[in-house]
Amino acid sequence: MLSIKNLTHTYPNGVEALKNVSIDIPKGMFGLLGPNGAGKSSLMRTIATLQQPTSGSITFGDTNVLTEPDAIRPTLGYLPQDFGVYPRGSAYDLLDHLAVLKGITNRKERKQVVEGLLVQTNLFDVRKKKLATFSGGMRQRFGIAQALIGQPQLIIVDEPTAGLDPEERNRFHNLLSEIGEDVVVILSTHIVDDVSDLCPNMAVMAAGQIVSQGTPADLTAELDGKIWTKVIDKADFDAAKSEFNVISNHLSVGKMVIRVEASSNPGNGFELANAHLEDVYFSSVASARSETTNGSQDTDTKAIAA
Repeated sequence: MLSIKNLTHTYPNGVEALKNVSIDIPKGMFGLLGPNGAGKSSLMRTIATLQQPTSGSITFGDTNVLTEPDAIRPTLGYLPQDFGVYPRGSAYDLLDHLAVLKGITNRKERKQVVEGLLVQTNLFDVRKKKLATFSGGMRQRFGIAQALIGQPQLIIVDEPTAGLDPEERNRFHNLLSEIGEDVVVILSTHIVDDVSDLCPNMAVMAAGQIVSQGTPADLTAELDGKIWTKVIDKADFDAAKSEFNVISNHLSVGKMVIRVEASSNPGNGFELANAHLEDVYFSSVASARSETTNGSQDTDTKAIAA
């Protein structure tokens, strides 16, 4: 169990990236869903012991992650959002080098580990090729291979499928599913389908805070009977936004399809729609933005009054 309590982090420039984040993450795949700038990468970097928070605590089992970083690192696997590689090195040589850095100094043992990871990530046949020749999906699979060195019990993958084609994304999903059965795997992403396909537990993060958490099924069920849809002209979109709680929209054959959250039928031609996990995401993010905007307005009002 990974336990995060009251975690706050403010950068030197004054940006408050994390705001009193508290969450417990059990074994298995855990989805951390949120838009760019939500604070997901700041949270992942803090868990990965790459930065110290302003306040709060993180424990993994009996280990205090913040005060005992050297104790947690041998059990940690991390694939950051921007994973750099040595382009002139081969997959085998670089993975072998990283295994040495992870503490596997016995050559025979290291050979077994490296070859096993290359097989697991479907890279064994290209193990002698330079990483500069790898596709984006192959590089991401190599990133997972290096994250799995040493059989880590806590694995963090940050935006792992961004930019992958459907075939590579499906292959990556299968790989994550295999490794996420007996360890804690945190999947940080803004892609709703990644969480829907892989994660039995999840949370939505926005504006540096956890705004909703639970199982995808339970969170979706909370919106049953509350999602309404309508097709409108593009020219009417601004008026619809001002009148209804529009949580998402998309263009279809020149028309605008809007989805509205309301406890009862808004009337005016709206039809009840089945709730999806994407609605949970948009609803949670919209609520967080509304609270942030209202909070800022309240602060400005108080300042003027003072």
